[in-house]
Amino acid sequence: MIKENILLTTESIRLRLFKRGKVRDIYEVDNILLIVATDRISCFDVVLPDGIPYKGKVLTQISKFWFDFTKDIIDNHVITFSLESFQEKLGDSLDILEGRSMLVKKAKPIAIECVVRGYLSGSGWKEYKDSGEVCGIKLPKGLKESDKLPELIFTPATKKDVGHDINVSECYVRKKVGDRIFDMVKSKSIAIYKKAADYGESKGIIIADTKFEFGITDEGKIILIDELLTPDSSRFWPKDKYKPGGPQPSFDKQFVRDYLEGLDWDKTPPAPNLPEEIINKTSQKYLEALRRLTGKELT
Repeated sequence: MIKENILLTTESIRLRLFKRGKVRDIYEVDNILLIVATDRISCFDVVLPDGIPYKGKVLTQISKFWFDFTKDIIDNHVITFSLESFQEKLGDSLDILEGRSMLVKKAKPIAIECVVRGYLSGSGWKEYKDSGEVCGIKLPKGLKESDKLPELIFTPATKKDVGHDINVSECYVRKKVGDRIFDMVKSKSIAIYKKAADYGESKGIIIADTKFEFGITDEGKIILIDELLTPDSSRFWPKDKYKPGGPQPSFDKQFVRDYLEGLDWDKTPPAPNLPEEIINKTSQKYLEALRRLTGKELT
């Protein structure tokens, strides 16, 4: 991989900055938003100094596939992935933005992470080991790490711009957003996960868990926003190598997390540099996820 393939900053874009996230930079274009997925990678809520080649394009093109795949379940914020009609406004930036950007409707984010788990992993596994529960949901005794759960569970988390998201109970979220909103985002999250998980298995990928974000438009409509079922927001495991009882091989950034866990790093900035081998292998994992799920190469 070569450094020219890595986009870490979008500061050359001559548009009004709306928000800069860990991975995505968002700009205002007239009364809509331009979301640009960079090649930055964050782990443990810290942005690493090294980017991952092609990562932003993979995230965008996988999201594009899933937004279309799930539009029968709920409307989403996508207007278009084509930027040609905005060439005059974007100027020289158009070349770096193609393939990694989308124009979307504005919506007020609902301040919870809507997490659906089909398997016991990550923070859910840690919580289960301590209490036998995940987000207040009692689970059977004797489950192993990466076990398939007896049934899907909806395990929301508080959404924060800074610091770790925190797993919370259904009761807490109902009080925070109200019953109507909670019931809708829960039912839609589970429906999306079920459809996507069935499809993923047909392509040799287990979607162990994932998170969704929803927003409310000016008209009061709840829609799906942000990214969707990407290697950043989901755990993707190769079906043919699945073996419960420990961590799984993956097509997501868990590979980088596992590397960092082995270092003497306290998970606060500044983050350590990644070896070239880790960078390249992570890029290959993201590209493989795109190929398996969409049947297409990166464009």
